[in-house]
Amino acid sequence: MRSVPLRSQMYAESAICLAMTGASGAQYGLRLLELLLGGGSKVYLLVSKPAQVVIGTETGLELPGRSAEIERFFNDRYAARAGQLRVFGREEWTAPIASGSGAPRAMVVCPCSMATVSAIACGASRSLIERAADVMLKERRPLIVVPRETPLSMLHLDNLLRIARAGGTVLPANPGFYNRPQTIEDLVDFVVARIMNHLGIAHSLMPVWGGKT
Repeated sequence: MRSVPLRSQMYAESAICLAMTGASGAQYGLRLLELLLGGGSKVYLLVSKPAQVVIGTETGLELPGRSAEIERFFNDRYAARAGQLRVFGREEWTAPIASGSGAPRAMVVCPCSMATVSAIACGASRSLIERAADVMLKERRPLIVVPRETPLSMLHLDNLLRIARAGGTVLPANPGFYNRPQTIEDLVDFVVARIMNHLGIAHSLMPVWGGKT
């Protein structure tokens, strides 16, 4: 009889899904993408159209319009291995992340707009980003949303609470200052380090609290 890999083994060998939406904070998502690829992780990337606008506004990077072109752009920028990065479009419903049978090991929405928070909270699944997040929750896989908004309305708070109650992790883009950051990059790395911690991926972005500096 042919052996069948355990479900946990299949997840452990699968990719991490990273979705970037239209909230401010494109630097967080781009830095996370850089580190995931640099560390050898396979990445499924989703970039919404508002995210493309924000990326251009905040970083000066002008992403091409098509998914295949975005994939080539980031492959070149971060020197990814062949097949390490896959970029999917908004309505690419044949992508593995659209089904529980192809659920990645974890998903991060970074940055996560309040519109995306709302859609995830109510299970709208109108785009591949929303559907992929819905799959993670129903499959009980790690879903990390990184909202970057202030102040938060009652609607925002209610939606974030619904995601947390459904099993997601709400990790706001709130950098700490106890490590005495000297640059904007230090502030970005603080948040990305927390994301990496929750993904269970080793890094050297910042020292462990209480450890040696």
